[in-house]
Amino acid sequence: MTSYFGTDGVRGVANRELTADLALRLGAAAARALLSRPHGVSVLIGRDPRISGDMLESALAAGFASHGADVILVGIIPTPGVAWLVRNTDADIGCVISASHNPLEYNGIKFFGPDGEKLPDATERRIEELLEVPPGPLPTGRGVGRFLRQPERCRDYIEAVKATARQRLDGMRLVMDCANGAAYEIAPRVFRELGAEVLCLSASPDGVNINAGCGSLHPEDMLDAVRRKGADAGLAFDGDADRVVMATEKGELVDGDRIMAICALDMDARGRLPGRRVVATVMSNMGLERALSSHGIILDRVDGVGDRYVWERMKATGATLGGEKSGHIILSDYTTTGDGMVTALQVLGAMQESGRPLSEMAAVVEEMPQVLEGVRVEGVRQDWRDDPGIQEAIRGAEERLRGRGRVHVRASGTEPLIRVMAEGPDEAELREITGVLCAVIRERLCSAQPFEPQDAPHASAAGH
Repeated sequence: MTSYFGTDGVRGVANRELTADLALRLGAAAARALLSRPHGVSVLIGRDPRISGDMLESALAAGFASHGADVILVGIIPTPGVAWLVRNTDADIGCVISASHNPLEYNGIKFFGPDGEKLPDATERRIEELLEVPPGPLPTGRGVGRFLRQPERCRDYIEAVKATARQRLDGMRLVMDCANGAAYEIAPRVFRELGAEVLCLSASPDGVNINAGCGSLHPEDMLDAVRRKGADAGLAFDGDADRVVMATEKGELVDGDRIMAICALDMDARGRLPGRRVVATVMSNMGLERALSSHGIILDRVDGVGDRYVWERMKATGATLGGEKSGHIILSDYTTTGDGMVTALQVLGAMQESGRPLSEMAAVVEEMPQVLEGVRVEGVRQDWRDDPGIQEAIRGAEERLRGRGRVHVRASGTEPLIRVMAEGPDEAELREITGVLCAVIRERLCSAQPFEPQDAPHASAAGH
């Protein structure tokens, strides 16, 4: 059976891997898998502004409607907005058409159940099975589903986000990078209605400029604007606004690890951190672990990368805070998935109540140098985990850093990449290690050379 779902729904280059035909079949298969009686139920679909969104939205909606489900089209809205709407309104299923932080040419489709949570693996497998099975008789006449365009539903989500603010933001000056994405209209509105003075960057989507040199992966302009304008803080969302990174009043980057530390200490002081536990992934810096440990807080790491795995561990342990270094932060008192706006409001609230600048609050984490690189392996079928050459190189790198740092290699769940991360006290050494590992991965996955055991990476073999 073909596997379509990755770590965050179905994703690929629009009109190549993720075609209108596949979107149509996904809608039909999801209707059969998720709706015991499709007729008379409703499916809510939102999307980001990228140019392929219209095409995929029409196809996905047609798949659902062909099985009798009514489709509510809310238009451009952050991913967490769909999760909130399906959980708090009359919709039975939520769907998001977005490739999040990925470049323009990508798009994706993810589903939320009536509880506002991403689908479990077993349900995704069931949808994949049904993609291969022809449907039975389809409804006709009055049995066909309707399209209902209801962008006004976004207002309910806006009010819900505002309700998470601990106090108004009057007098606060913010710089906000909307990534030319799904938050371009909603995010400035939320923060301005709460009283903040907001300077917006990258808030003019044209269908092709989403994430282009802006947003959470490219916060340089936001950091510079904070310094130039004398702002109190900066925010940078990604294309679907489920993640956020921030800037201190000095224009210093505050990534997801530092955001988690700020939130954890604030929540712990208010008695809102049950078990004194924070859930993160293997990608979080060891500096976060040390900072939390010094305050008696446990960092519980999950092996998988992606906020769905963080959420699953949070539910299993009763944790109320979890997230990723990338800026996906889940605050279960408010959300079932990462929400960049809700996260930023909690950090700003902690700033206000403590009377401390963000630079002082973020300094609790002393990060250990970390180098992250990616190797593009598009079209390669070989499983890197089974390659003896790659595994030998990884073991050598781990041995070299033993007791001083760590190495982590994984396949991206959203792009055709193998990601290599090294963490330790010496950045130059880390770049040497990741360079050698990336070179071995390229050689092993793009050639049929026999494996010859290698020693651990040495300086003469450095590459970047």
